[in-house]
Amino acid sequence: MCGSERAQDTLRQTLQAVRRRLESADISMPELEAAELVACALGIDRRHIPALPGRPVTAAERERLSALLARRLAGEPLAYLLGEWDFYGITLRVTPDVLIPRSDTERLCELAIQTARPQPAPRVLDLCSGSGCIGLALLHEVPQARAVAVDISPAALAVAGENAERLGLADRYQCMQASALEPPAEAYRDTFDLMVCNPPYITADEMRELDRDVAEFEPRLALYGGEDGLDFYRTVMKTWRYAVKPGGYLLFECGWKQGETVAEICREAGLSEVQVETDYAGVPRIVCARVPLS
Repeated sequence: MCGSERAQDTLRQTLQAVRRRLESADISMPELEAAELVACALGIDRRHIPALPGRPVTAAERERLSALLARRLAGEPLAYLLGEWDFYGITLRVTPDVLIPRSDTERLCELAIQTARPQPAPRVLDLCSGSGCIGLALLHEVPQARAVAVDISPAALAVAGENAERLGLADRYQCMQASALEPPAEAYRDTFDLMVCNPPYITADEMRELDRDVAEFEPRLALYGGEDGLDFYRTVMKTWRYAVKPGGYLLFECGWKQGETVAEICREAGLSEVQVETDYAGVPRIVCARVPLS
């Protein structure tokens, strides 16, 4: 690795060498990733790097950086190497047990926050919660809200629970292991004012075409949504939708081609005020709906 050359023993030289290795591997944003990897290996804040160009890099730090760079060049996502990721103003712990939070989902968070904020004490169901990114971002912005996170994976729920603790939100955040493909307990009927759901929605064909860093490292359980990617939407309309009170709201993320189809599934299930919203990139991937009052 670059750090083994004695001439490359300052932070600036090491950073430049790592960036060149990432560029040669056609990794996007090599400068940013190089800074993140170097900061992680050295145990410093990435924002402090510009002020430390001549800082010596020790042999132990070079060894840690070599290991991190080797894993990145092998395709492992940066977020898993760092162990955390920023999302909608909060920093979340992430592991290979959870999907990496993406900016595509931040518009869903914004709409959920806008829906919950006017309510005096909204109860929120975060179905297929993963790392907890959506529910925790909402609680961070809406202090009167409480949330229940539901996921089939106990490992994912452990990550979500840890994130709630780290963010000081554990007193308003409950984790529950359950499948979105099976009916909830009757006690949850008409319980929630808002449901947010970012379910697995990748189709069988799309699974075969996923980028390597997604296909080999992110959990299949959080990706595959059945042959046409719509299994969860159809099932939720027959099961978990009844956990939302009359007059309550449901917000879904879906694939970039699925918006109108998911909206039609909601209409066929008797939901009202169904509309498709775009994410920040203008892609129609959010479906909003409401449970009729009667």
